[in-house]
Amino acid sequence: MEAFSQEGFVKMIDINQLSGRQIAAARALIGLGQVELAERAGISAPTLRRMEASSSPIGGIPNNVRAVVAALQAAGCTFLPDDGEHGSGVRAKESES
Repeated sequence: MEAFSQEGFVKMIDINQLSGRQIAAARALIGLGQVELAERAGISAPTLRRMEASSSPIGGIPNNVRAVVAALQAAGCTFLPDDGEHGSGVRAKESES
């Protein structure tokens, strides 16, 4: 498990179990484009596109995956593990507007 600390909170997620579809869903839920998320994570947009294209657990450089997850968590996303019944998913905190 990897721990991410952003602005006073810690979220636990096993990055080896995340799929590209979860990353893409999280990004869509919070309304970010690929370029904007890539910039927030400090990676290239093509790298993010390759991550999101994966339906299986994301391969690649773990630091890049951690950076994307941290950026999404900082924006209010929570990754949900496969519970054996409902599968894995993602949830976004409601905006305060």
